[in-house]
Amino acid sequence: MVNDRQSLDLTTFARPSGGKAVEWRIADRPVPYPDSLAAMDARVAAIADGSAPELVWLLEHPPLYTSGTSGKADDLLDPRFPTFQSGRGGQVTYHGPGQRVAYVMLDLKRRRPDVRAYVASLEEWIIRTLAAFNVRGERREDRVGVWVKRPDKGPGFEDKIAAIGVRLRRWVSFHGIAINVEPDLSHFQAIVPCGVVDPRYGVTSLVDLGLPVTMADVDIALRQAFSEVFGDTAARLPEATL
Repeated sequence: MVNDRQSLDLTTFARPSGGKAVEWRIADRPVPYPDSLAAMDARVAAIADGSAPELVWLLEHPPLYTSGTSGKADDLLDPRFPTFQSGRGGQVTYHGPGQRVAYVMLDLKRRRPDVRAYVASLEEWIIRTLAAFNVRGERREDRVGVWVKRPDKGPGFEDKIAAIGVRLRRWVSFHGIAINVEPDLSHFQAIVPCGVVDPRYGVTSLVDLGLPVTMADVDIALRQAFSEVFGDTAARLPEATL
């Protein structure tokens, strides 16, 4: 994982010269997980064929757990909600109301075919988004996602505030990131989030940190930070299209 900001050249993932702005969609109701997978599959194929522009899709899911390609059955301690095999990288995580999920469908073949650097760019996007609320998010070499230090809990304590899980098909990315705005954090207790078992490392959210932030606030910050890292976005798509 790229840990040094100096090693991340943000111009490498900028929108290619002459390319269309990335379309931006915000779902107005929770999206069932199977529906999101089917929609991403179709859109990724269209992007790869050149028949559709790139897309960022912001949404929430009903309460559920997903398992990535490194997921282990033992990480599901008390699966109180439906569990889905996602096909993305990573292990087991929770999605639910109050969590902003961003599915990112970009043509990395045209931008930069480098998975490691792409994940670092997603981290940078999250870090810049959190900075809009005066939250210092940090990368960790040995742990995927974005973390915040919690000295109020004790020396060395840190909480994950955002998760990352990606997949590529024909060099088009899908799946993406999830930022905890105001989810029910007790739902994470039923799993070993992303395989992290060290008791010093927990899960937090913006509201848990004492910030009265709304989902709309986070969406505005996400869009601004995205434009800085990946390039311009087009007008929000009608909900009926993807």
